[in-house]
Amino acid sequence: MPLNELQSVVPTRTLGLRENWSQFTLLVLVNAFVGGMVGIERTVLPLLAGAEFGLASHLATLHFIVSFGLVKAITNLFAGGISERIGRKRTLIAGWLSGLPVPLIIMFAPDWSWVVFANVLLGINQGLCWSTTVIMKIDLVVPTRRGLAMGLNEAAGYLAVALAALGAGYLAAVTSLRPEPFWLGIIFVLAGLLISVFFLHETKDFVALEVHQHHRATSTTFQPETFTRVFLLTSWRNRNLFAVSQAGLINNLNDGMAWGLFPVFFAMVGLSLSEVGILVAIYPAVWGLLQLVTGAISDHIGRKKLIAGGMLIQAIAIWLLPTTNNFWEWVGASALLGVGTALVYPTLLAAIGDVAHPSWRATAVGVYRFWRDSGYVIGALLAGILADTLGISWSMWVIGALTFLSGVLVAVIMREQGAVM
Repeated sequence: MPLNELQSVVPTRTLGLRENWSQFTLLVLVNAFVGGMVGIERTVLPLLAGAEFGLASHLATLHFIVSFGLVKAITNLFAGGISERIGRKRTLIAGWLSGLPVPLIIMFAPDWSWVVFANVLLGINQGLCWSTTVIMKIDLVVPTRRGLAMGLNEAAGYLAVALAALGAGYLAAVTSLRPEPFWLGIIFVLAGLLISVFFLHETKDFVALEVHQHHRATSTTFQPETFTRVFLLTSWRNRNLFAVSQAGLINNLNDGMAWGLFPVFFAMVGLSLSEVGILVAIYPAVWGLLQLVTGAISDHIGRKKLIAGGMLIQAIAIWLLPTTNNFWEWVGASALLGVGTALVYPTLLAAIGDVAHPSWRATAVGVYRFWRDSGYVIGALLAGILADTLGISWSMWVIGALTFLSGVLVAVIMREQGAVM
């Protein structure tokens, strides 16, 4: 159903987390499998680059994150529009189909270029699947529960990242860097695909209901927005959406650095593979767990405080890593980075829903996620260049400074527009 026809529709669906708990729960589970696909790489791939493929350059190693981030960002940009045209469910299934070959390619890759190509497919998988689960959850809930919904969504995804990173690290420690850890990926992709095909339902009807309720409440006339206008609004013209987009970009910029350099940094200082796996997992584990509450808190106190504060906490945590020198201090810094990211991540998505009209919200989410995941590309390139020229510690100092400045920018330009209850 084209969105410009939604105003004349009076659907029979009911919005609400409680009213749609079964579908919402399945979407949470599906997003856990989406996160698991990335998690298996976070411990193993940076180490695999040097151990099996002989890569000495940090920049060359981080090419897999560049390919992943670039493709995921572009896929995100169009995922919302695709889901409007062909439906949320079909978009989700397409994402899982693109992820099917990924673990097999990495398991049997004869050189590093195959791993880079596998991450192109993984970028499509993550862009279509994660974006669509976000959009579907926003479709199902009322505006005053969006923070909670995004908290549950992101918690599931990043707890799965942490558990998969820990599991892959354990399997690598007791067996080898490949192929054993990547059997987890085969399980995740098959489970996500089967649930999406046989148990999930389309959610576009819920958008029709929300549009109808919105126009009844505001007595406004629906005016469809073009993709170009939504892109400009989300990227620059709307001050809240600009603040959210730049914060998302910087958040993933520092996450790209963490993904590519943390395992190498911890291995260089003499930690065992199992210890590296624990440290790599702590950051997304804390991030994932706290999102169970941070998204809901933003529904009550607003979005701005959590976003600005979270970015500043991330900066402090990143600066702590190169200044500490033992396992437990690194545990604390990694956990603090998870705290800061948990404050930011679901709140950014909820803030998009606060501003965007339901008729173009899916496209706005896609544009935001385009800028956010462009941060992986910029972060991997910047971190790699700095690490090769100045050292890993300098890379952390510079990226921490960019994160700090992003938090200040949010504090200065963003206006509170959250669904405060």
